[in-house]
Amino acid sequence: MLSAALLAATPSATAPTGTETTTTGTTTTAPPPTTPTTPTTTTPTVPRPTVPRPTVPRPTTIAAGVTIGGEVLVGGLSPAKATAEVKAFFGRPLTVKVGKVTLRTTPRQLGASAYVGDAIRRARVAFPGANIPLKVSAPQQHLERYVRTLAKRFDRMPVDSKLLLRNSKPFVTKEQPGQRLQQVLVVRDLYRSLKTHVRNPLVLRPEAVRPTTTRTSVGDVIVIRRSLNRLFLYDGMKLRRTFGVATGQFRYPTPLGAFKIIVKWRNPWWYPPASDWAKDAEPIPPGPGNPLGTRWMGISSPAVGIHGTPDAASIGYSVSHGCIRMRIPEAEWLFDQVDVGTPVYILR
Repeated sequence: MLSAALLAATPSATAPTGTETTTTGTTTTAPPPTTPTTPTTTTPTVPRPTVPRPTVPRPTTIAAGVTIGGEVLVGGLSPAKATAEVKAFFGRPLTVKVGKVTLRTTPRQLGASAYVGDAIRRARVAFPGANIPLKVSAPQQHLERYVRTLAKRFDRMPVDSKLLLRNSKPFVTKEQPGQRLQQVLVVRDLYRSLKTHVRNPLVLRPEAVRPTTTRTSVGDVIVIRRSLNRLFLYDGMKLRRTFGVATGQFRYPTPLGAFKIIVKWRNPWWYPPASDWAKDAEPIPPGPGNPLGTRWMGISSPAVGIHGTPDAASIGYSVSHGCIRMRIPEAEWLFDQVDVGTPVYILR
């Protein structure tokens, strides 16, 4: 009976949750129900297998009929062989002809280069029969440098005619024309040849440069022979006319040398020079008694000139004070023929 009482006082292990068990004089409340926790399981991420794409084998040769630069057939060639062919094609020399001289230069010497690698890459994926352009770099400053070198060799300055005296007569040397390369046009033609891959000979025709002074442009020349008291007027080397003149006396000789006419006056005034023989003289206005006549052609020797004289009897003698006297009508004719700058040679 004691065992039964103890058993009754102990909650039944098999009693349902939420029920009350009553013992003698005592009420016992069952604990709240417990919800079992389900453990969380983490599923590991498995990488998706990569499916390899099918690779198309790159062709070992270029498609049939493919050309580069419009002329180089690279179809059926390996890239290495095609590269060598294109480089050889672009590297062909350019021929330059100036007169009878023939020169050759390479694109490399001109600073030019071709984009061969780019053309080969495009050719490898091109359709049969395609033409691949070959691009070229040709810096203008390199071309200009080469053309300047040509100009130094072939440009030639013109040589002017020179007026000399031979046997007391004018002699005019023969002029020599010059030539000049038209550098802008040469640079343009070289650039075009490189860009278009044309290798036809480039014929350069220099521009002619005419001399400033020629035999036909010398014009009038005056030669005065003191010992003969003669004035000779030449057209270049051709004698036009001879005049009798009066030249300077022994004490006041006409100067010797090469001079030119620097001034021309019509109806001049005569002013006394700074010389002992004219220290008391007064200026004389134009008119019949003027010692200079009606025309004065001053030369580049101080106070000396060619002029008319009212004293026609002095012509043919050395009686002047250094000037060259002429008869008045002849001085007027000569005045109209010659210009300022006309050479005047005074010889013994």
